Amino acid sequence: MKTFIQATEIWAPSRDRNILEYHAGLFGPHHAFRTATQKMCFGYDEGLPGKAWASRRPIILNDLQSPLFRRRDAARTAGLTCGVAIPVFAGDMLLAVLVFFCGDDNDHVGAIELWHNDPAQSADMGLEDGYFGIADGFKWVAQHTRFANGFGLPGTVWKSGMPEIMDDLGHANRFVRRDDARRIGVNKGLGIPSPYAGDQNYVIAFLSALGTPIARRFEIWVPDDKGAALRFETGQCDNTPDLASDYHGVVFERGGGVLGKVWHTGLPAIDEFIASEGSAVGASALKANLSSMVALPVLEDGRIKAVVAMYF
Repeated sequence: MKTFIQATEIWAPSRDRNILEYHAGLFGPHHAFRTATQKMCFGYDEGLPGKAWASRRPIILNDLQSPLFRRRDAARTAGLTCGVAIPVFAGDMLLAVLVFFCGDDNDHVGAIELWHNDPAQSADMGLEDGYFGIADGFKWVAQHTRFANGFGLPGTVWKSGMPEIMDDLGHANRFVRRDDARRIGVNKGLGIPSPYAGDQNYVIAFLSALGTPIARRFEIWVPDDKGAALRFETGQCDNTPDLASDYHGVVFERGGGVLGKVWHTGLPAIDEFIASEGSAVGASALKANLSSMVALPVLEDGRIKAVVAMYF
């Protein structure tokens, strides 16, 4: 199954923290794009990763032929049209920038949205930017929708300060745009807070369609009450509906498995062969025919409060 996200990369600061260097990537069949990527580095406010570093919030670049994007030729050859960069900070220190790339053709339905609230200007959250593939009507609706704290997927994430998963969006009462979601086939959503830009509130939302899901599985893991282990909180997977059964009693200590390493280091991680990990996560991925995973930490005041995992 073709996913909405087609490539992923992680950029991390150099030892002197002056530039961002390539750290890891997941490129599928886009081998030439991988080769072009591995040779690069970015300064502060330079390129897509550098812009996310400087702005301290997610950046959506709808046109990879923009002068901002330095790999224009490689992106055009690979059929990649949009990039989304998500920074991860511990206080004022940038830990990494996670970048997703999407394509644009008649088969791609879904959306990646950035919602923003400036408390000095409004009590609501409005659309800052977004990528909608061929769903132009859904884009218009998003541009004319605002969310109060606690309402809809962006408002729910804003209120809780935690990642949230919503499924069956076409019929979910909590999803304000359910009629439009049902019409274009969007069926599940993942919302992630970006709490790094001072008093500004940002939420990035991934809206997934049946034919071209954003990813094939979403999971949210959180520290237990004692902060001693990472435990499964919730997830959504079409191939394995009862994830709670797979992860019953499963915990990860700091440094244990990919998720435990993310919890320990605060760095996003990519595992191209997650099904071979000798853990409950690997066994569940193998059973669901999932091959790779991207894990993103969510920090607040320098401490990890959740780890979001996407599987491809």
